[in-house]
Amino acid sequence: MDPLTIGLFALIAVMIFFMFRNSRKRRQEAEELALKMVPGAEIMTQHGIYGTLVSLDEEKNEAIIETTPGTQLRVHRQTLARVVEPEVAEEEDTEVESSEPTYSLNEDTAIPAEPEFGERSDEAKPKRAPRKKAAE
Repeated sequence: MDPLTIGLFALIAVMIFFMFRNSRKRRQEAEELALKMVPGAEIMTQHGIYGTLVSLDEEKNEAIIETTPGTQLRVHRQTLARVVEPEVAEEEDTEVESSEPTYSLNEDTAIPAEPEFGERSDEAKPKRAPRKKAAE
């Protein structure tokens, strides 16, 4: 067999392997999401709407989300993007020295009072030469 043909078959085999692996991973993530999608779960839709899942109808592919008390949205089941996990705020041990910030000037990078490289000139500008009139 030609080495080019062997390389082609090896490349196809690697591509098929990665396709199966990615599909298995996506299927597993979808199953985990389906297990977490129960009424009462805090969810986010693909459009960025946060709310509480009220009901999930698998026959109609609909979900009812309560965004605020008394406001319910009916959406397609596939728009439910993820279940929002409650975040536990970690307390940081920081010491506060004073409530007023202290300001100081950095003398190393201060702008000099006098301009450099002819930025400003006290001399009057030279007058322009009169324009030549167009020949008639």
